[in-house]
Amino acid sequence: MARQALQESGCAPISCQNCGLYQLCLPMGLDSADTVLLDRYVKRKRLLKRGEVLYRIGEAFTYVYAIRSGSVKTYISTDDGRLQITGFHVPGELLGLNAIDEKRYNGEAMALETTSVCEISVECFEELARQIPSVHYQMLRMMSREIKHNQELMLLLGKKNAEERLATYLLSLSRRFALRNYSPTQFNLSMSRGDIGNYLGIAEETVSRVFTRFQEEGVIASERRHIILNDLERLSAIAREPYSATAQVIPLLRR
Repeated sequence: MARQALQESGCAPISCQNCGLYQLCLPMGLDSADTVLLDRYVKRKRLLKRGEVLYRIGEAFTYVYAIRSGSVKTYISTDDGRLQITGFHVPGELLGLNAIDEKRYNGEAMALETTSVCEISVECFEELARQIPSVHYQMLRMMSREIKHNQELMLLLGKKNAEERLATYLLSLSRRFALRNYSPTQFNLSMSRGDIGNYLGIAEETVSRVFTRFQEEGVIASERRHIILNDLERLSAIAREPYSATAQVIPLLRR
């Protein structure tokens, strides 16, 4: 019944067997049958080069994107051209849902490295949400997570110092990677020190200084953009967060 309704909506099915969306969507709460249906209406993967823009502010809201590999930063700009980074996104996360209200993207998204995304048209996504309860419920969960993220970001920027902010950020990446079955202690930072500083509200020089201090204390090790978190317990203490080994698979910050 759901499949017939989608076909009648004019959303031509496109095979996505090589997209990887199946693995991305199972953790989102969809069962196998729902995911097979979702795969039928997802466009083929789109490959972005580093620095390529996925969508721009003011453009019509036409697609929801799922990051298959790579990473993306989202940002907004002031009238005088200054940028404020609003998030960094890793494989398994969706982009564009915050444009639902105004039907236009209210920020921009740029690839931080070679990045592959899968896309589904808004019309098909809305139809799926109507026909498959788990998709609609997942949308509500993501929006709830967005509200929680904004609250945590306010706490991060308003109450924590530079060391605490950077420690919190590294822990958030650790947990997000662990949630997707990547290593929680070794990963690449595709974003620049300047971008991290912009997001955390601290100067680029301060970011570099704190990274150096963490390395000297043995909390982390780094070679270029490859980061090794040597002591998650110590990092949690710096961030002023309770440490739990099992907590490493629970995202602290959505971005």
